[in-house]
Amino acid sequence: MLMHTTVEEAFHDFITGTGAQRTKLQLMLDGRTVVEEFIEALRQHGYQPTTVDSVDIQPGERVPAFYIETDSAYFGWVFHEKFTDTRMRKLWGSVVRNKKGDWAIQISPTKTATIYAHQELKAEFDINHPA
Repeated sequence: MLMHTTVEEAFHDFITGTGAQRTKLQLMLDGRTVVEEFIEALRQHGYQPTTVDSVDIQPGERVPAFYIETDSAYFGWVFHEKFTDTRMRKLWGSVVRNKKGDWAIQISPTKTATIYAHQELKAEFDINHPA
């Protein structure tokens, strides 16, 4: 098991994906929530509060983003899910999957849920194989 000297180091590893897999992180330490500390770490790493609708992407691009639900942080991507050549939808999808293999948490552009996205880390991906 990987041990961290500080909470900040653990947050750094989770946010950057170095030394920790970016999936789901419990934001509890010694019985207290560390949500505010995690949000501050996100800001220090360039992640800004926004909504899925406000993230500027085109089909074939994705932006890394975190969603905080209660005392858990989920990593995922804002991207366009392609159904056919003429039908697709923009969404934030968690890397955590459900039993069917789909995104366990999905946030559409019509939702006002806050996500923390890093627009400058926008990258291209294969829209036909988003996983």
